Amino acid sequence: MWQNPDRKNVMLFALSLAGALLSKFTAGILFFAFVAIALSTRWRSVPGQPLAKPEARAWRRLRWRVTLRGILWAALIVYLFYFVFSLNQTTDVLYRLGHGSAAIPLRRLLMPPWLYLRGVLMVLITASRPTFILGHSYPHGVWFYFPVLFALKSPLGFLGLLVLAVVFALRQKRRDEGNAPTIPAELAIHWRVLWVSLIVFTGFCLLSRLDLSIRHFSVPLALLILLLAPLPRLVERLRLSAPTQGRLAAAIVAVLALSCVFTAVRLYPYYFPYINAFSFGHPAYALMNDSNLDWNQSLPEVKRFADQHGLQRIDLDAHGFNDPTVTVPQAEFWDCQRPTAADDGQWVVVSATMIMDDHNCVWLMLYSHQTLAGGSMYAVHLPEHIPTAGSLGGPPLPDAFREFAGAPFDIRAFFLNVIRHPEKLPQAMQEMQARFSSSNKSESRPPPPPNPK
Repeated sequence: MWQNPDRKNVMLFALSLAGALLSKFTAGILFFAFVAIALSTRWRSVPGQPLAKPEARAWRRLRWRVTLRGILWAALIVYLFYFVFSLNQTTDVLYRLGHGSAAIPLRRLLMPPWLYLRGVLMVLITASRPTFILGHSYPHGVWFYFPVLFALKSPLGFLGLLVLAVVFALRQKRRDEGNAPTIPAELAIHWRVLWVSLIVFTGFCLLSRLDLSIRHFSVPLALLILLLAPLPRLVERLRLSAPTQGRLAAAIVAVLALSCVFTAVRLYPYYFPYINAFSFGHPAYALMNDSNLDWNQSLPEVKRFADQHGLQRIDLDAHGFNDPTVTVPQAEFWDCQRPTAADDGQWVVVSATMIMDDHNCVWLMLYSHQTLAGGSMYAVHLPEHIPTAGSLGGPPLPDAFREFAGAPFDIRAFFLNVIRHPEKLPQAMQEMQARFSSSNKSESRPPPPPNPK
C-alpha cells in the first residue's frame, strides 16, 4: 500500500488488518509496527520516495492518509462482524445506559465495541503470570524467556541458515558497496516492513510478562523465515566472485535446509516437546514449561500405553482443564505430589509440565519410567512401597507443593467437577471466588510479630 497507495491496495490492507484484529486481541501490536515503519522512512528513504524534504513530506502524508483510511475500513469490518454475532446476546451488561425505548437500540449498537474492548481488557488483566525457564520459576515473564526458547526449540539447521544469512549479508555489504543491492528496488519497502516488524514484535515479546509458550513468539519466527529469502541470491553472488567458496557455501546451505526437513520428518508427530542439542542432555521438563512440552495432545499415547499393559485403571496427572476420560477411559485424576498407599507398585502417568513447573514431582524420575509422545508425558512404575513425604525417593512435603498455573489450589479439579456436573457451576464459581479471595487476604496479611522472650 505504501508502494502503490491505490484503492485496491487500501482494501486489501483493510481486509488483512480486519482478519488480524478478529483473530487475536493482541493484534493491536500491528499499529506500533505501522508507526515504526512510517518513521523509518524519515530516517532512511526507500526506492520511489522523494529526497527533497517538501516532496518527501507530501509523499508520507498521502500514505498516512490511505493507512488511516484502511484502518477505518478494518474497524468497520470488525464492528459489523461483532454486531452480527452479538444480535442474540443480551445487552444487560450496558444497563447503565438505561432501559427505555431509546436506550435499547443504543445498547445494541454499542455492544460490538464493548465486546471487543472487554476482550482486550481481559488480555491486559491476565498478561502477567508465573513462568518457568531453565529450571527456575519466576512470578512473571522475564526478558530472556523467548531468546532461550528460540535457541532451544529451533532446529539447528534453521539457526545455521540464519547465521549464514547474516554473515553473507555483511560480506556483500562490505565488498559490493554501491553496486546493485541484494534486495531488488521493487521489493525494498517489503523488506523494510519485514525487518522493522520483526524488531517491534520481538521487542513486545521481550517486554511481555506473559511467558508461557514458544507459540507466543510465532510472529517473529515467521518474519525470520521470510528474512531468509535473500540467502540464495547472496550465495549466487559469492559463487560469481569466489567460485570455490560459493560452491562450498551452496553445499552448506543445502545441507542445513535438508537437515530441517530431516528433523521435521524424524520428530513427526511429536513436535511439542522438541529441544535441540543445546539442551546438553537436560530433559525438556527441566528447561521449559506449558505447551512447550505438553498440551494434552498426548492422551492417545496414554490410552495406547494403558491398553498395551492391560491396565483397567491408571492414575493420570495431566496438564489442562479437560476431562481425560474422554480419550483415556481408564484414567483417574491424580496429583503426583499426593500419592497414597493405593498407588504402591502401580503404573502412573504424569505430564512433563507437572514434573518441575506446575507440580513438584522430580521424585518420580528416580523410578523406572517410559517417555510417551516424545517426552510430553511419562509413564512411571512406582515402587512397592512409596517412601514417606520429604524422604529420599518420596514425594515433597506440603510446603514444597506447587499448583497448576500458580493458583492457590488445584483448579484442575474444579474444572473437572464442573465439566462432569455442569449444574453445579454457580455454586462452584462462588466457591472458587471465595478460595481466591481467602488466598489473596492471607498473602497480603503481614506476618505476626515475634513473641517476646
